[in-house]
Amino acid sequence: HKFNATPTAVDGVRFASKAEAARWVELKAAAEAGTVFDLQQQVKFKLNVNGIPVCDYICDFCYRDAHGYRTVEDVKFFPTPVYKIKKKLMKAVLGIDILETGLKPRKRGKRASGAPQKG
Repeated sequence: HKFNATPTAVDGVRFASKAEAARWVELKAAAEAGTVFDLQQQVKFKLNVNGIPVCDYICDFCYRDAHGYRTVEDVKFFPTPVYKIKKKLMKAVLGIDILETGLKPRKRGKRASGAPQKG
């Protein structure tokens, strides 16, 4: 499995990682409490540029808040180069920002080689 993630099942649904399963439990509780609505998993977005299909992006979760605003969420610890491109396409093509949960803040500073990190 990617990045040593442990597939986990909750309520008979398989998740790619324990973190994704734990987030589902949180979101499901929020839906039951009435703070999020239309909770869905693995929603596919078609990313077309100038009428040409480029790729699809499948989010981990999609839901609406009490004001009707849609949140598209992905549980990420190690964003891949492909994911980073799809994230930019989601914003550029559909105007959708992806909420990333699970990311740990990175320390800014120097790399092991001594070269400064790009900002």
